[in-house]
Amino acid sequence: MPRICLLFFLTLFCLACGQDRRELRQRKDKVVETIADLGALPKEVTHPKDNPSSAEKVELGRMLFFDPVLSGNKDVSCATCHQPEFNYAEFLETSIGVNGLGTGSNRRFAANNTIQFVKRNSQSVLNTAFNGITNNQPYDPESAPMFWDLRAKGLENQALEPIKTLEEMRGATIEDHRILEEIVERIRKIPAYNQLFSKAFAGEPQPVNHKNLSKAIAAYERTLIATNTRFDQYMRGDSNALSTGEKEGLNAFLVTGCAKCHSGPMFSDFKLHTLGVPDTENRKETDAGATKKYDFRTPTLRNLRYTAPYMHSGKFATLDQVLLFYEDVAGGKILNPHVKSGQIDTLATHMDVNFKDISRIVEFLNTLNDDEFHKTVPTSVPSGLRVGGL
Repeated sequence: MPRICLLFFLTLFCLACGQDRRELRQRKDKVVETIADLGALPKEVTHPKDNPSSAEKVELGRMLFFDPVLSGNKDVSCATCHQPEFNYAEFLETSIGVNGLGTGSNRRFAANNTIQFVKRNSQSVLNTAFNGITNNQPYDPESAPMFWDLRAKGLENQALEPIKTLEEMRGATIEDHRILEEIVERIRKIPAYNQLFSKAFAGEPQPVNHKNLSKAIAAYERTLIATNTRFDQYMRGDSNALSTGEKEGLNAFLVTGCAKCHSGPMFSDFKLHTLGVPDTENRKETDAGATKKYDFRTPTLRNLRYTAPYMHSGKFATLDQVLLFYEDVAGGKILNPHVKSGQIDTLATHMDVNFKDISRIVEFLNTLNDDEFHKTVPTSVPSGLRVGGL
């Protein structure tokens, strides 16, 4: 009998040792990001070689950004969906572009409307001058990734896409291959714009063209930066910029795996990931993204206080809801019925977000807010139309 007991306990001991070794290997295999995988934003912006900034160019871009003359029906501007008070985004699940009335949460479609909601949540324009930036690497603004599906590179290319998109600014009255020509023709008939373009692009025989239009808007957007958050101050050497609780939240952010995708100075790897985020109910069709795999770009985590709701479909109203979603994903729960379990990115399924960590992580994320950015809205625009749209 004693011999049997001894064999039993030896077996248990060996099993326990084997389990300990497996857990040790798993811990060794798990790579935990460090604060070095994050970073402070540069204080200065890098401009493309063929689009150096100037005060005249920025002022022209500012006028164009707020002028509904750029839309097919002259009823919506860039600023309609990218409002200064909402961090150059807006407080709607998905935007109402053409055929809309009002601003912010009061915006609605006009009577007898046949246009759908914009396909995805309006991303902030703030800090897009740094899109794609990585630590200790040269920054190329011409290759900066744009949009939820990465369909454009550089702010110059990004600036023209909404003008060409039916739901956003083009409308149904002008075909997409004609809209830029139509907009340029309109602008050439406005004396004030001719003067502004001539000053911004001095020496060009015909400065009013769609390329210069995009360059002016991009030059203005590169002035919309917020680079002095308390986290930036902390990374630049001020150890007192974060509280003890915020530092604990930073550690939780790293340990749970958030920084595997939300990395670098912009807290984004600017890659596509399939997460199974539920679709917006503002559109009838499902949104499978550009690759048809339901993968969308990692958004920045900067200035989240002002840019709710979150995710490409705008389905989550609070940061707590976003983190609870990641807890569900790691637990095997998929909220989008069109997405299969095998499609979910393993970087998300291997996360270790727990309810107890959520409040601490949110506390840290609030250190990424900086309210000191340009919010000035022009009192009028050269077209004479209503600033910002109807």
